[in-house]
This record gives sequence, structure tokens and C-alpha cells, in this order.
Amino acid sequence: MLYHLLYPLASDFRIFNVFKYLTFRTIYAVITALVVSFILGPWVIRKLEALQARQVIRTDGPESHLKKSGTPTMGGILILASIVIPTLLWADLTNRYVWTTLFVIVGYGLIGFTDDYKKVVEKNPKGLSPRQKMACQFLIAGMAVCFLVFVVNISTELSFPFFKRLHPDLSWFYIPFAMVVIVGASNAVNLTDGLDGLAIGPVAINAGTYLLFTYIAGNAKLSSYLQTPYVPGAGELAVLCGAMVGAGIGFLWYNAYPAEVFMGDVGSLSLGGGLGTLAVITKQEILLVIVGGVFVIEALSVIFQVGSYKYRGKRIFRMAPIHHHFELKGVAEPKIIVRFWIITIILALVAISTLKLR
Repeated sequence: MLYHLLYPLASDFRIFNVFKYLTFRTIYAVITALVVSFILGPWVIRKLEALQARQVIRTDGPESHLKKSGTPTMGGILILASIVIPTLLWADLTNRYVWTTLFVIVGYGLIGFTDDYKKVVEKNPKGLSPRQKMACQFLIAGMAVCFLVFVVNISTELSFPFFKRLHPDLSWFYIPFAMVVIVGASNAVNLTDGLDGLAIGPVAINAGTYLLFTYIAGNAKLSSYLQTPYVPGAGELAVLCGAMVGAGIGFLWYNAYPAEVFMGDVGSLSLGGGLGTLAVITKQEILLVIVGGVFVIEALSVIFQVGSYKYRGKRIFRMAPIHHHFELKGVAEPKIIVRFWIITIILALVAISTLKLR
């Protein structure tokens, strides 16, 4: 909005020329997201407390979690506001990639909000059934991917890290593949959201990493030099990524141990869906496995645990997702959280190194 209002004034007032620079608008998207978080955060927490939107803690989990019972949840509403408002203010709103990513983020946020509201406000422990949630997630992902493939004409080729000449074209199979990327990323972040700040830290780091990749993807010279897929217009997503980074840091202010508020499904599903969509648009879907390695490990720990118990009658971990396994082994919650952040930073650096290691 500010871009469209103020940049046209550059012909008369040179100071407004800064609005044409993507780096300037990205930086201020980060700052705006932080300001929105700090202004709205206390108000959102009070409203959630008034709604009695309090987290229900499982009794079969780590005993240390019982003291968290009653902590407000559904704080993902704050995250959504801190992403959407800065993006609308600083991004080029004629860009179809921006609207597609916002569509997935808000759509998945609505799915999570509905599930959270049923569980914590209406006191319906079942909420949305797993089948309903997955159906809605695949529907939104399918709409987004079909729009990108048939309207925007995005490439259906895959790009593999470390292999600059490996670009298989999936053709029609790309649509279900991209849908799985988005839905898988969404649910992986959701599974990771089990400790104070555990999910939001890696999300902010992932968003920062994809900020770099969106900028490169939208720059013809840089993408040609680095031999990465060139996606005209994708650079504008750097503004949205900046908003995600700012929203993540802003939410961490309240979600850091001991948490004042939890994000709930409204936050985790939307953030994961957003990361998956960014990966699809920048043609860095496989790279998401590296960047989001912590999310992948958390999701696989659940899959292996369920599969092992179903077919062998034995558990691999003391409890899944794997962060609970470490808790039950006696590792302090803050130590688990910080170590997972460190691992995410290392994986992000590895992902960035693939720009040259080809």
C-alpha cells in the first residue's frame, strides 16, 4: 500500500525513490512486523485470556509441562497480523506470488483457528478431525499450486542442491508433489510446536534463509551467475519473508521460555504452509528438507514411532515428537530449545552454501 501510494511521488520528491528498492522495503517490513507484535501482543494475550482460550496439557506427557496448563493459546493470530499488515504496507500488491503465499498463510491460519477455537473455547476435545484438516489443507494447497502452474505458468522442473544440471521435469506430477510439499511443511511445523519457542525460532531462521533465495530467484543477474532457477517477480516475496522474520522474532518475545502465550494450530499450520509455498515458488522445494531439517526430524520421529509401535509393538523413542524424548531423558527444556535453534542455523548455512557448492 505504501509502495503504491508513495513511490509514484518519486518524480516530484526524490526522497520517495527509496520505495523502489526491495532491500529498503524488506527491512521496513521486518521493523513493521516487530512494531505490530509489540503493540498488539499484550492486547491479544488479554483477549485470549478473556475468551478462556487456555492450553490443555496432556497428562501422559512430561511432568514439567503440567505447570503450563492454563497458558493462553491461539497466539498465532498475532503472528498472522504481524505478517499480513507489513506485507500489505510494503509489498507490490500487483505481484501474484505475494497474494498466492498470503492466500496459503491465511487459509491455513483459518483451518488452525477453527480447530483451536473448537478445542479451547468451545471445549470440544476433538476439534476438527484429522481427515477434515488434511482435506482442507490439500484443497488450499491444490488451489494455490494450480494457480501457479496454469495461470502464472511456473516451471514444473525441480532443482536439486549440489547438482546444477539436474532439473527433472515432473510435468503433471508436479501438482501433487508441490501440494505435498506445502501440506508436509505445514504439519511438520505443527508437530515441532511443543516447547516454548521451539518452533518459532527455526521458522524465523527458515524465513530469513528463503528471504535470500527469493531475492536471488527474482534477480536475473544473480540467478544466472549462481545458476539457480530464475523466477521473474519472485524477488517481491523478500518483503513477505521479512515480515515473517519480524513476526517470528516479535512472537518469540512472548513465547520464549517460560511462555506467556502459545501459537496454537492457527500459527503453526499457517507458518509451515507459508514456508512450503515459498519453497515451491522459488523452485527450492528439495532445499526445504535441509533448511527445515529440524521440522523434518520432528515429523519423521512421529512417523517412525507410530510405525514401529503398530508393526513391532515397540517404541523407538520414549515419546514422540523427538523433543519430548529428550525431555524424558532429563535434558532441560531451555537447553533442548536452544540446541534445536543452533542446529537450524547450521542447516541454514549449509543450504546457503549450496549456491556455490554445485
